[in-house]
Amino acid sequence: MTQAIVTDIEGTTSSITFVKDVLFPYAHQAMDSFVRANAQDPQVRERLDAVALESGVAADDLTGLIEVLRRWIDEDRKQGDLKAIQGRIWEAGYRNGDFTAPVYDDALQMLRQWHSAGVALYVYSSGSVPAQKLLFGHTQAGDLQPLFSGWFDTDVGGKRETSSYQVIASAIDVPTHEILFLSDIVAELDAARQAGFDTVLLDRPQDYPTPRTEEQCNGHRRVTAFTEI
Repeated sequence: MTQAIVTDIEGTTSSITFVKDVLFPYAHQAMDSFVRANAQDPQVRERLDAVALESGVAADDLTGLIEVLRRWIDEDRKQGDLKAIQGRIWEAGYRNGDFTAPVYDDALQMLRQWHSAGVALYVYSSGSVPAQKLLFGHTQAGDLQPLFSGWFDTDVGGKRETSSYQVIASAIDVPTHEILFLSDIVAELDAARQAGFDTVLLDRPQDYPTPRTEEQCNGHRRVTAFTEI
């Protein structure tokens, strides 16, 4: 019996294109003004210093640091300091009403249904926990944060590493065989299955116009919407 469901975001609850076509370009455009306006904010300064250390750019070279951060956005780098700065930029965008986060209708329906049935819901995404909360806090259906019992990002480990799912199972105190993990990425599902999780592959036609074959699914149950789970 499933006690907990852990879900990915991009390609699972929400379209892949929202992050790539809305959030990333917004952060890219706003990066210059944000960094220059907030460089002396202690939390931002700490992140910029870390970026300087990793990139080799001088810590007082704001133009150089902005260029590095923009390049990392273009490369879709899974870098914690970039994610934190992007989160601050997106927070302003959500607050100003520049965009709202789209959640698939079937995902919205089933998340509410599972929550009402007493199934504990969690998010595990490569985006930072603050960014996850911003997304689910500003959807087209309103604030969905109360549906979730917890949030995980790559601070627990990479999404393709079995140990990450073991850490999550320990943190939520649920036996691994009673946890269902939902994702559109087969390699992530492989890692979760190796940890003992039940798994389902989301193969949405909106995100994957060419359906994955049985061989490509690698033994994971394939669905095209949450209502099929």
